[in-house]
Amino acid sequence: MSGLVLKLGPKERVLINGAVIENGDRRSRLAIMTPDAKILRLRDAIHPEDAKTPVRRALFAVQLVLSGDKDPDSAHLPLLRQVEELSQVFTDSDSRQVLADASEAVIEKQHYRTLKALRSLLPREERLLAVRPN
Repeated sequence: MSGLVLKLGPKERVLINGAVIENGDRRSRLAIMTPDAKILRLRDAIHPEDAKTPVRRALFAVQLVLSGDKDPDSAHLPLLRQVEELSQVFTDSDSRQVLADASEAVIEKQHYRTLKALRSLLPREERLLAVRPN
């Protein structure tokens, strides 16, 4: 049985089932064997006050599922809606593929994959917001 593998840098923190765990002074690798453990890298975490853009709000919603603060079943449909709304804005082929991957990951309840896909849209969103007229 293979589980989630976390590669942690020195002093990196991770939230596992509600407990914050800090790595030591060296890089390490952890294999999480419990299938439904709630795990979130704190370096990936978005604070609620930073969830001001559409992509960041979607990421925050996924983060709540990964941290165990939101039930995956009740988050399922709202997450799909958020990804669909993003597809109305990100119309280039690369972004469409990322959003298709994110949708598929949500449908399959693979929240880490959803998080990874949506995070890749952050630089594009920043560029779009930077050129937007005031």
